[in-house]
Amino acid sequence: MTIGENIETFAGKPVREFRSGDQANDANAVYRLSQDYDDEGSQADLIAEFFAQVPPATLTALVLGAWSQAQEDSPEGFLNALIERREQLSALRALFVGDITYEECEISWIIQTGYAPLLAAFPALETLRIRGAEQLDLPPFEHAALRELAIETGGLPDTVVTGIAQSRLPALKHLELWLGDENYGFGGAIEPYVDLLERIDPARLDYLGLRNAPISDEIAEYIAQQPWLGQLHTLDLSMGTLGDRGALALAQSPHIAGLKRLDVRHHYIGDAAVAKLRALPLELLIDDAEDEDDGDRYVQVSE
Repeated sequence: MTIGENIETFAGKPVREFRSGDQANDANAVYRLSQDYDDEGSQADLIAEFFAQVPPATLTALVLGAWSQAQEDSPEGFLNALIERREQLSALRALFVGDITYEECEISWIIQTGYAPLLAAFPALETLRIRGAEQLDLPPFEHAALRELAIETGGLPDTVVTGIAQSRLPALKHLELWLGDENYGFGGAIEPYVDLLERIDPARLDYLGLRNAPISDEIAEYIAQQPWLGQLHTLDLSMGTLGDRGALALAQSPHIAGLKRLDVRHHYIGDAAVAKLRALPLELLIDDAEDEDDGDRYVQVSE
């Protein structure tokens, strides 16, 4: 499965499209700035056109959609244009870079860029969501305000996971990573994620999402042994390959009491293990099991 629709809401507001020539006249919306594949204008041009209509000082959230030839070029022009206006954008709290559907560019083809300059320029940013991991550079960083970090990929490189693990993010409450497929960049091993969880103090999180993972059973077995499990509000293992092993480990965990929500949609769990999960005193988000393909399981989003 690929991503076929743009998001409809972001930062609690409806999302409206803005392309060159459009009018940005909805003060209650978050705008998604997008280019066509053959757009002759630059990313900086589109940013300038948008801010000619929307005073930068009023902007609290922004979505960056498709940029021209996203499979060849990065969103660096967008990000640099925001950084240049950082003093005017003092109210910006939420940013999503890469709200791109498969018709515009497959998720694993999206070229990304480095985020250290952006994070340094916006110390009050609270939400950062990124789609795509090709050329994504997220070295260790310190950010006092960031509460939500989400990286959506068809294959997440270990270098990005290590960068997050070595970062200092005291306000973080929501961590969401899409691991993806080894053929598209996922490292294949659980060790970087164990190191990440040992370093970031998951007990202070409200939401932990290790989604779209081909190692969902291993992740679930590890998390089931951790005392901090019951201190989360939501554990999200959706979009992955969770089967009976991981499901039963969670159902039998001595630490799961206190967890409020468990999301395992897109799974490979048998009926008996599903019944064990349903008996837990929490909100279970689950759908019908996927069918294995000659014993193989697949994540929901890869290419």
